[in-house]
Amino acid sequence: VRLVESGGGLVQAGASLRLSCVASDRDPRRVAMGWFRQAPGKEREFVAALSWLAGMTLYADSVKDRFSISKDHAKNTLYLQMNSLRPDDTATYYCASGAIGVITTADEYDTWGQGTQVTVAS
Repeated sequence: VRLVESGGGLVQAGASLRLSCVASDRDPRRVAMGWFRQAPGKEREFVAALSWLAGMTLYADSVKDRFSISKDHAKNTLYLQMNSLRPDDTATYYCASGAIGVITTADEYDTWGQGTQVTVAS
């Protein structure tokens, strides 16, 4: 299974972006999908995750009131709607799929996309 992200770009602070992540196949092991981000010189950090088959979602405190994660089973696609973007949201955003559950630990996700760059100018 391959994950391909899109939707990143350069925006001004306060703007919105919607990231998409398309999975090439339907993985019967998939329990959860999530978004992580990594800024230059920093470790990869959890952003949001959801249950692929149920309704549970989980957010990092830093994005909880601004970002929204969603899915479209028919399109095998994961989304991240990002509103009120701030310069400290600047990072490469990665989509991930896992068979463990809706968790924040990157090591527990077994399939990753190549990332899409989000840059927020002040």
